[in-house]
Amino acid sequence: MMRKVLEILENDARLTPEQVATMAGVTEAEVKKVIAEAERERVIVKYKTMINWEKAGDDRVWAMIEVKMQPQKDVGFDSLAERIYRFAQVRTLYLVSGTYDLWVFVVGKSVQEVGLFVSQKLAPLDGVQGTVTHFLLK
Repeated sequence: MMRKVLEILENDARLTPEQVATMAGVTEAEVKKVIAEAERERVIVKYKTMINWEKAGDDRVWAMIEVKMQPQKDVGFDSLAERIYRFAQVRTLYLVSGTYDLWVFVVGKSVQEVGLFVSQKLAPLDGVQGTVTHFLLK
């Protein structure tokens, strides 16, 4: 039951417990209990609104940046990854396997703004060995 409730909420966090209960085939009280427990245990970490900025009249440029890093003694990639995640432009960051170590998703008002972020803030960090920037087209 918990999994079904969480899947429904992940798709639309604005649904009421009554609506979730109907969709999951359980009582509203059970849904409220699942939500309270999931919030307390940090299974539900945050509720988030997704905005279509293009429709809102505020175009934005998204990019996925692959980052090659030198792991640091005793902390591996975590310390540098946390530092990168604190930049205002960064929306999501993943540690990945393969040629590069991180996928960093960033947003800016223009291609130039994203480029400046990479060249002036990200690439110069100690431990960053290289970057490849991919702009999201659609």
